[in-house]
Amino acid sequence: MAGLLRDLRGSQLVARFQRRCGLFPAPEGGPREKGAGRAEGAAGHHPAVRGQGAGAPQAYVQDYIVKNYFYYYLFRFSSTLGQEEFYITFLPFTQWNIDPYLSRRLVMIWVLVMYVGQVAKSILKWPRPASPPVVQLEKRVVAEFGMPSTHAMAATAISFTFLISTMDRYQYPFLLGLTMAVVVSTLVCLSRIYMGMHTVLDVLGGVLITALLIVLTYPAWTLIDRLDSASPLLPVCAIIVPFFLCYNYPKTDYYSPTRADTTTIVAAGAGVTVGFWINHFFQLMSQPAKPVIQNIPPLTTDMIVLGLTKFTVGIVLILLVRQFVQNLSLQVLYSWFRVVARNKEARRRLEIEVPYKFVTYTSVGICATTFVPMLHRVLGLP
Repeated sequence: MAGLLRDLRGSQLVARFQRRCGLFPAPEGGPREKGAGRAEGAAGHHPAVRGQGAGAPQAYVQDYIVKNYFYYYLFRFSSTLGQEEFYITFLPFTQWNIDPYLSRRLVMIWVLVMYVGQVAKSILKWPRPASPPVVQLEKRVVAEFGMPSTHAMAATAISFTFLISTMDRYQYPFLLGLTMAVVVSTLVCLSRIYMGMHTVLDVLGGVLITALLIVLTYPAWTLIDRLDSASPLLPVCAIIVPFFLCYNYPKTDYYSPTRADTTTIVAAGAGVTVGFWINHFFQLMSQPAKPVIQNIPPLTTDMIVLGLTKFTVGIVLILLVRQFVQNLSLQVLYSWFRVVARNKEARRRLEIEVPYKFVTYTSVGICATTFVPMLHRVLGLP
């Protein structure tokens, strides 16, 4: 058993998977081949690098060769299903065009599993696969730890929460829904190994933790649907408790984007909770319908155009709110703490990074659930 765990946690298994899928490190000093590319990897833990502090992974440029472009683009795309680009498109689209109560449930479970996963990373501090022999195709998250894979956690949580939450609301073949959930989560999990960002054990750990969280929290899911009718103190708790959790995030030996990403996710969840409470308190939205099995309407050109229009209007408003609140909060914090504006290092300070991220994305969550639907009604978009 110990040997098996060692293999699953090791980098050699990741490297073998990459080679099987046609991804190879370029020979040192050799001529550039067709299909060659460059990636910024991390060669383990070394003294302070790029101002990140002692123990930060040393970044370097690594050449690689792609011999199977099908797997390369498949896993590149699959990896985005667990990244911010997917969250800021799929979750709002679900909110505005499919079912706002389904969207809220997805957001709450997503926030829970991501917070647990990010905190577990910072506590366990297991390194990512060593490069070399692994080719690491992403550079932004190189400074983060590996165990568990939060991409695997998010993909598994969203896929299966979507499946479980729609079974009693929409009529569709359960086997089809289950197959899609398994395929999406599997593709994301395999993509994290192919990208060289996680070991097999990281991915399996993420999936198992998510499965456990879903099982433990499922009995309380119906409470999520009644959050908007809770006590008037709910907005206060929904702001104070998440902010406290973010501000007291586990410290690491060097800076990584983990704390900022966690604050962004938790703040968005807080904003969604407050937004739904505002909708209920001011009667801006009808009460959630009781679970009634209904047929999925066929897609028509008018429906597609309407959905894309609502999505475009909503995303534009969210981006405007995000930019305005971010700039305003940063200016206030810079002035309060007397630091030079546009100082990248100052943004990483705990007393600046957490408040500005939290205020910005709480505002985004409120905007997405309250002001965007109001704008849709003003523009006559049902």
